[in-house]
Amino acid sequence: MAISLLEYNPLSQNQRVSGFEIPNDDLPRIYTTDNLLTDNELDTLMMAAYRQIYNEQQMLSSHRQLCLESQLCAGQITVRGFIRGLLLSDSFRRLVFECNNNYRFVEICIQRVLGRNVYGDREKITWSIVIATKGIEAFIDALLGSDEYLNNFGDSTVPYQRRRILPSRTKGEVTFAHTTRYGSDYRDRLPKQVFKGNKGAARLDYLRWEWQKSQPAIIGKIGAGFVYAGAGFVGILILAVFLGF
Repeated sequence: MAISLLEYNPLSQNQRVSGFEIPNDDLPRIYTTDNLLTDNELDTLMMAAYRQIYNEQQMLSSHRQLCLESQLCAGQITVRGFIRGLLLSDSFRRLVFECNNNYRFVEICIQRVLGRNVYGDREKITWSIVIATKGIEAFIDALLGSDEYLNNFGDSTVPYQRRRILPSRTKGEVTFAHTTRYGSDYRDRLPKQVFKGNKGAARLDYLRWEWQKSQPAIIGKIGAGFVYAGAGFVGILILAVFLGF
């Protein structure tokens, strides 16, 4: 038996308030294929899409989706199709979905796809039910096919954080790009190793997996012994060659 979806009402947020802003650094730059003139501009658009969906923390060459880039350049897919491919990529699944619960994953996707914050817990629960019953692909398709997405971004515009500022404010909200890609529950499960410095030094906590931790001191001494022994043996051989032994 399928679980019925909850209904939720939109909350009063910046993107739901109309207004007029004077262009400044707080306003997002809009990237769209409607006015592209050169290949360099298309490359800039794709980088903007990577930054919007993958965030700065995942902007690595190993996470590039070359097949999707080729299809977009050839006009085989739209910008919305390119965004869909990024959201369903293995990199996004491993680095965002697998290290979050469904509620946090819903929050991140709404921020990056619809360009706004979630409308409270009921919206997170509603979309979490979709993920649990229909899967990630159905959830992504529902976001990209929603009236909210189509009315604001359509097929040709890269999503962006909408209405970061209000006329009565001098600064915009903190960008979604500054938020972490995982929640506090996943962070608290990471292994920790505490390094203590001098009494007057600050105490720092660093995240370390097992392979990153320092090796025991005895291993370092054994390795140094092998190095010195090898150097001594090579020295004896060189001396023997020069003396004619």
